[in-house]
Amino acid sequence: MTSSGPLGIRRKKALYRAQHRGMREMDLLLGTFAAASLDGMSAAELDEFETMLDILDGDFLKWLTGETPVPDRYDTDLFRRIRAFRQVMPF
Repeated sequence: MTSSGPLGIRRKKALYRAQHRGMREMDLLLGTFAAASLDGMSAAELDEFETMLDILDGDFLKWLTGETPVPDRYDTDLFRRIRAFRQVMPF
């Protein structure tokens, strides 16, 4: 993370939250995605990502694995990028 200023601070907080979720699988998945993607996110994408960080781990993981359908509210380009990223994770 090389950004500074208010957006940089938000990115650092989002990275921390993504890496410390409570469910190890989600820590790895969202933390790795965040480390790879946050610097390139616009303010609007960061808003959306921060909203996603409030989703319960169990629900989020079921959506990512396809176990349950993704609610329309969260079926966004960013969610699909996270799901695609999960497909290439080595675990």
